[in-house]
Amino acid sequence: MIRKVLLLSAIITVFATTASVAQVGCRSWKFVGSYVRVDPPNDVYGDGTVIHQFIFNMTLNTDGTASQSWSGALDYPMNSGTVSQSIGSWTCRADGKLIVTFLSSTYLATTARVSTPDIKLESSSRTTYLISVTDENTLTRISARVRTYAAADNPTNPNGGTLGALSTREIIYKRFIASDADLLLP
Repeated sequence: MIRKVLLLSAIITVFATTASVAQVGCRSWKFVGSYVRVDPPNDVYGDGTVIHQFIFNMTLNTDGTASQSWSGALDYPMNSGTVSQSIGSWTCRADGKLIVTFLSSTYLATTARVSTPDIKLESSSRTTYLISVTDENTLTRISARVRTYAAADNPTNPNGGTLGALSTREIIYKRFIASDADLLLP
């Protein structure tokens, strides 16, 4: 009888340990959803006359797709250019960290060969993030690297373009949580 109890205890301990190890970081799947990061206030013209607060919104979907947009993308695009929404995918590493890779494009203002101001494709970027799942409401980008492609190059080529420096600046993304608080106010 004691052997059976000890054997059952050992089996339960092994399963409990395995289950808890399997739920580390991104393997828990609790990170899927929408996150925002708020940039410091931006002095649009550099003279203190126009200050805008921009955000990045990153969405990680259950099917492994990802997107990220920047609220400053459409701020004066005809004068200063713009960027496209970033689209991509994510995967979970064995150590519980996320790898997220985005493709995006940069457009600059031009008047060349056109009668009115317009924008043109300047370059494309393949950006890869290494993200730690801090908790179910917080993601921490712990490193990033950008590979830049000329307008005529194929940005889906993982070995093409020009590889930029590795950034190890940590950036915090917070889950954007739905709330009915405003609906309950008088």
